[in-house]
Amino acid sequence: MKYRIKKETKPTLPTFGKYKAVAVHNQTIDSKQLVKETAQRMGTDSANVYGVLLSMAAVVNSHLRAGDKVRLPDWGMMKLEIESEKVDDPKTFRAKKHIRGVRLHFIPESYKGSQDLYKDIKFEKEKKG
Repeated sequence: MKYRIKKETKPTLPTFGKYKAVAVHNQTIDSKQLVKETAQRMGTDSANVYGVLLSMAAVVNSHLRAGDKVRLPDWGMMKLEIESEKVDDPKTFRAKKHIRGVRLHFIPESYKGSQDLYKDIKFEKEKKG
């Protein structure tokens, strides 16, 4: 995984002015590429994989919107979390006023405290072109 060193520029953070490593993302893999690679691994037609992908996305999204957690074997768990403003009195809380949004949280699968998703990642500083 490539990284670059970046200076913290948000003055409100206690780490303002300090430097940190941030991941470099060179490309975005779309569903067409995922379908193609999966079909090749499975020895099946891309149309079959695409149909399963679309159906699974619809089912997963439906469960997440309903407030369920979704666990995918050997991958991890997904859930939606609400981001809201804090109020002093719960009686004054109004969803339309205080809820800012919803975020997807993904927690990688873990076995005996080890997460396969992070296993064997090698870090390499980005070379400036």
